[in-house]
Amino acid sequence: MRQTEIEMNASLDLGNRDVLTALDPLGMLALIEDFPDQCRRAYAIASAAEIPSLNFDPAFAVLSGMGGSAAGGDFVKAVFEAEGTIPFQVIRDYDVPNAVGPNTVVFIASYSGNTEETLSAYEQATERGAHIIVVSSGGKISELAQQRNQTLITVPGGQPPRSALGYMLIPVLVACEKLGLIPAQPYESAFALLDKVTADLGPDAPDNEAMALANKFHGKIGLCYGLGGYRGYIANRWRCQFNENAKYLLFANSYPELCHNEIVGWVEAKQQADAFFGVVLQDGTEPERMRVRAKVTGDVIGADVATFAPVHARGEALLERMLTLTFIGDWVSIYLARLNGADPTQIANIDTLKTELAKLGA
Repeated sequence: MRQTEIEMNASLDLGNRDVLTALDPLGMLALIEDFPDQCRRAYAIASAAEIPSLNFDPAFAVLSGMGGSAAGGDFVKAVFEAEGTIPFQVIRDYDVPNAVGPNTVVFIASYSGNTEETLSAYEQATERGAHIIVVSSGGKISELAQQRNQTLITVPGGQPPRSALGYMLIPVLVACEKLGLIPAQPYESAFALLDKVTADLGPDAPDNEAMALANKFHGKIGLCYGLGGYRGYIANRWRCQFNENAKYLLFANSYPELCHNEIVGWVEAKQQADAFFGVVLQDGTEPERMRVRAKVTGDVIGADVATFAPVHARGEALLERMLTLTFIGDWVSIYLARLNGADPTQIANIDTLKTELAKLGA
């Protein structure tokens, strides 16, 4: 994009709904605004679902999914790491781990129900006798789960998977609670905090933090660093939302790992002065050594090369912090999409890939 175009788009009134929806014919803005209520609907669906008790002691649990359908798995993994009694793994591939078998709980997460990688993993897990729980809006996987009398939690369909995080996350958490694998989660307070994020960062709150961040990312090479633990998972979610909504190549990484490799990669980046802008996702509970890592990394890179802004989660409980930190990124992505002149729903490159793969047959 030429500099004049960048300057022109940066002057857009992001608080004007007509401006925001001009390139949003399928309503991604509305889907983002609906996220708190989507989470509430997902909780109601999951609470009403019958989840049979386990007749064995599971060795570990797995969630198989791709793209937006798998995003909730990272949140569940973070809850298991902090509060669970067994390991939890997220699989984004055609194959499940060799250890999957009768002693494994396997969540099959496919919003469409037709994701080819997830269908492959589902068949493998079924053949190995794993305890299957499917979360989907329909499609082939739902049909097979019904035929095989496997547990199926059906959520509403008809929207892009990346906008259905509530539908793909909350039922898995509730199911894990019912199975006694994690303690009860603070859903009501978490959803209330999401309402507050919308009030603070939505288009009716002009000149807000999300709009300011979108303007800082615009025209720069973007970075998103998570300050350890679950924050690294959320950094990856920001990356995916920026990729798909804003058609923007955001680079994500996490402390402390990036201090052992990427920090050195910045040595020659000084040739591109002022080309980068980044955020550091945090919640205020990080130990001092982690905070020092972030400060020293910023100093080593140099403010003349890249500037970083902190983005803070809200709430006390882990679920509250994860959901709010994620939702802030959703708002930044929708504003950045408009600055980039991008339709936030269109994913032509992915559609092209799926068309070519379909020619290969099953």
